Amino acid sequence: MRKPLVVLTAVLVAASACAPGSGGSKPKTTAPSAVSTDVAKAGPVTLTVWDQEVLGGQNEQMNKLNAAFHAKYPNVTIKRVSRSFSDLEKTLRLALSGGNPPDVVEANQGYGIMAALVKAGALMPLDPYEQAYGFRKRFPAGLTQLDSVSAGGKAIGSGSLYGVAMTGEAVGIYYNTDKLAKLGLKPPATWAEFEQDLATAKSRGETPIYLANLEKFPGIHEFGVLLGQTTGKDKLRDLVFGRGGAWTDPSVVQAAQRLADWAKKGYFPSEVNAAKYNDSPAPFAKGEGVFLIGGPWFAADLQKKMGDKVRYLLPPPAQAGGAPAATLGGPGLPLAITAKSKHPDVAAAYLNFMTSPQAMDVVTQTGGLAALPPASAQPTSAVGRDLSAAWKTASDKDILVPYLDYSTTTFLDTLGGVLQEIIAGKKTAQQGMQDAQRDYAAFLAKR
Repeated sequence: MRKPLVVLTAVLVAASACAPGSGGSKPKTTAPSAVSTDVAKAGPVTLTVWDQEVLGGQNEQMNKLNAAFHAKYPNVTIKRVSRSFSDLEKTLRLALSGGNPPDVVEANQGYGIMAALVKAGALMPLDPYEQAYGFRKRFPAGLTQLDSVSAGGKAIGSGSLYGVAMTGEAVGIYYNTDKLAKLGLKPPATWAEFEQDLATAKSRGETPIYLANLEKFPGIHEFGVLLGQTTGKDKLRDLVFGRGGAWTDPSVVQAAQRLADWAKKGYFPSEVNAAKYNDSPAPFAKGEGVFLIGGPWFAADLQKKMGDKVRYLLPPPAQAGGAPAATLGGPGLPLAITAKSKHPDVAAAYLNFMTSPQAMDVVTQTGGLAALPPASAQPTSAVGRDLSAAWKTASDKDILVPYLDYSTTTFLDTLGGVLQEIIAGKKTAQQGMQDAQRDYAAFLAKR
């Protein structure tokens, strides 16, 4: 689930410089000189894994997979530490710079987390395990690209592979079928229909879009969907990867203005910036909101609460039957091996197991969106089938663009704060995007 950022590099480097025997030098990311895939030979091992899979379906998925790994390798005990996304990112930086870090962590892609950890020597490249497990061959190039970082953390999207993801993500639109029927509406086939549905819902006393934005980062999903309507996918990719463009470009400001317009028209709940994001399924299931913008992380909880009354679609195209609009997405948070892990070979076997076809069965059975084809399981719920079809469309049509927070080491905090102020009416779209551009330009100047 996406994602608040914190600045990691300075903290990690400073901590490593103070470590006994460090001599004040920056740590180097290391990898084993020889690889063993014989997990039993490792003897009794406790593998500490940190994740943010705390929602119902996600939590069930991790518990089942960890139990299955232990059943396959009885000598390995998984010590799982699960936190909300925000809490994980805030504590991860200290844990990885300390003397007893976890073995495996979910490390958010982008400059803010993964690249910063690579720069600080806190993550291990998966290159030594490629021949044994074929991680790169297992995933489409577009997914491994987003989990790759160049030497020294200088660039994202290229270089060594540092993580693998169990799930796929595409930000789309959940809708309450009972609400649509009550309003006499059908699932929107075009973006114009969607915006008209928002207006109709508001005029009939409904909250058009449920959004809980206390943590600041959730509003980026709404903004990203709007950007997909105003800005082409190639331009968005260039912007996130620092290859061209600016956050003050007209098409970007236009999307921010549309977000401001939605807020001004009352399309969000009155407490939009005060409610917690992880709590979103409960009020939406109770009828607060006709639509909910988000990714697969909500599906299992919504299905459990709403059954087939909740459905999902990708952001509609500009014209019926037209090319699908770009949207945020890609691999879920990847599992990565920490550089200080005492059991890197066992950790690599864990990553291999967690991205196997059998693991994809478990992801599917617990209501998640598997990053790779499952061995045999198929979604059984309507919303699960919607997500699976959307993932195939998004992949086949190549419409997924990276999450916007990948752009700088501080961008999600900066952009999330900007969007929160735009939604609250405290800043104009132009002012907000000027703030975002200052952060972006300062980062690129030092990169």
